[in-house]
Amino acid sequence: MSTYTQSLYQIVFSTKNRDRTLTKDNREELFRYIWGILKNQKCHLYRIGGVEDHIHIITHIHPSIAVSMLVKDLKLASSDYIKK
Repeated sequence: MSTYTQSLYQIVFSTKNRDRTLTKDNREELFRYIWGILKNQKCHLYRIGGVEDHIHIITHIHPSIAVSMLVKDLKLASSDYIKK
């Protein structure tokens, strides 16, 4: 017998001090980058979006992945990506 789990999460995080650093031109690239991180973590992305100062992610997280670790990885990687 096998087990089936499906938990959907909405992850929302904002830029530092809610600064408007996510310009419309660069947002799509950032979203694709985050999608790649989620794929590498065995997560399924349902929807991603955002505006200048925050991002919304709706995803299924693999049962072997801790939500807190995934959010930490996403925030660190996206912050580094934006800085570059």
